[in-house]
Amino acid sequence: MADNIRNNENKFSLRCPDCANGIISINTIEYDLPDGDKMLIVKFVCDSCNFHKNDIIPMTTRIEPGIMTLKVSNENDLKSKIYRSPTGKLEIPELELIVEPGPRADFYYTNVEGILLRFEEAVLIYKNSLGKTDPEFKEIEELLIDLNKALKGELNFTLQITDMGGGSYIIPQDQSTYSFKKIDNLKIDHE
Repeated sequence: MADNIRNNENKFSLRCPDCANGIISINTIEYDLPDGDKMLIVKFVCDSCNFHKNDIIPMTTRIEPGIMTLKVSNENDLKSKIYRSPTGKLEIPELELIVEPGPRADFYYTNVEGILLRFEEAVLIYKNSLGKTDPEFKEIEELLIDLNKALKGELNFTLQITDMGGGSYIIPQDQSTYSFKKIDNLKIDHE
């Protein structure tokens, strides 16, 4: 199936910025996905130190700055597509979880379930850095329970992306659960 959607593949190389000894090979592959989206996948791999990084860059994105809101209330909503650009702030207010934009932020293309799994992984890493007597330990355990409920579609929550650059988007499974509010001139439009 991958052969049916692969359009174009290019290869480049340069000296590894991580170890300075190896050569980074950069492969770019353009894909036409079955739903009509176009994606550019960029893969960086060092032949010496095993440094690697992958970026997925959508080629069909919304270009309007705005606030995208998705109300998640069941397991089907977890399949909604999420593309967060490095300029997008992603948050789940009910769980007090936020991913801030920044110069080292990554592009990512996933679904709501994938976002929850990323949060779960980050929260587990943080939990493992705490001692069991730490005052935050119980709160983190409760957050993990809520994340587990959310992953099963048993917890209603809101996923919101605020993107001043306009490169992020959400493709909902159910259009009635989604809203978009345009941001004009870097000010939030309060209609």
